[in-house]
Amino acid sequence: MRDRVVITGMGAVTPLGIGVEAYWEGLIKGECGIERITLLDVSPVQCQIGAEVKNFIPGKFMPAKLVRESDRFIQFALAAVQMAVEDSRIDLSREDPFRVGVVFGTAIGGIITVTGEQTRLLNGSRISPHFVPKFLTNLASGQVAIRYGIKGPNLTITTACSSGSDAVGTAMHMLKRGEADVVIAGGAESLFCLLMLAGLCSARALSCRNDEPGKASRPFDKDRDGFVMGEGAGALIVETLEHAVRREAHVLAELVGYGRCGDGYHTVVPAPDAAGEIYCMQKALESAGISAEEVDYINAHGTSTVLGDQVETKAIKEVFGPRAYRIPVSSTKGATGHLMGAGGVTELIACVNAIREDLIPPTINYSNPDPECDLDYVPNTARQATVRVAMSNSFGFGGQNASLLIKKYE
Repeated sequence: MRDRVVITGMGAVTPLGIGVEAYWEGLIKGECGIERITLLDVSPVQCQIGAEVKNFIPGKFMPAKLVRESDRFIQFALAAVQMAVEDSRIDLSREDPFRVGVVFGTAIGGIITVTGEQTRLLNGSRISPHFVPKFLTNLASGQVAIRYGIKGPNLTITTACSSGSDAVGTAMHMLKRGEADVVIAGGAESLFCLLMLAGLCSARALSCRNDEPGKASRPFDKDRDGFVMGEGAGALIVETLEHAVRREAHVLAELVGYGRCGDGYHTVVPAPDAAGEIYCMQKALESAGISAEEVDYINAHGTSTVLGDQVETKAIKEVFGPRAYRIPVSSTKGATGHLMGAGGVTELIACVNAIREDLIPPTINYSNPDPECDLDYVPNTARQATVRVAMSNSFGFGGQNASLLIKKYE
């Protein structure tokens, strides 16, 4: 049973709501969390829309002192982990602290803190003594460990948009190697600052449909014109099956496969031949001992960029052959925007719920088919379907590719 890894708890902070239930309900109803940005004055930049986490009160999840001393991405991480721990009903105080690990992913970390303190410095103000621990990428996993007294392996994964998925996959390997009995795995991101928005605008990566933000993120649709930045966090409690059975945990799904690789091609453009994405999905299937015929649902990376969606479609068709046209493929980024380092985890949570409820979340804003993207993207409305095996893809800047496979627990 040690060779089997299961998910026993989930937590989410998303633009559709705080908590897995609110997030899932928003996805299934086809809601959209993208609106005009309110966290800062965005008048100097071209893109003025984003998927913000709304009504987040960090004081509900941590002491006021920690709120003052942590960046928003760390606050999201701590909130998601608290919900995952509560969902799993695990008493971490009774676990051997050296047998519990933490692996968190983030693409950039505390850039909001960095740009804010830079402005203070230039204005002649004193820099906060908490500046460095507020922005460091590893302080999401570090603060989680401090909060729960965890002394086992503690890692931070930074692989751009694949960070969250790579964190979960790394946690699975850690458990299979016997380095821990339980791992808290997750991803967190909050990047809403002028520097980040201006940089992505300069790269022409973002949609600038400022007059219709709810329709800006349109994965696989012919009229897509870039992704929409989002923020949030997702967290999972993953355990060896042996440990979960011993504590009589409620198993939500089994984590069975993980593939990862690099394109070795370009910093922001996916390789047109899709070789890396193909290899990545194939390795996930191989590691799980699952055939392409057994996959019932794919949660695509599907960012709403012209080339990215085309290349992913090409890769899916290569991996799954003629059956690719019969597999439901949806991207939840139409609803949440791109949560960057947190996306891989929140999207895996959607896969878990798809398996638990036999219900597939839709790709919203899909109205004009692209001849180059010709799969079943579950347009606009959730679909009832039997889901026993689900795949989640994350493909990031730098050619970082990660695919995860989960299946119904038996």
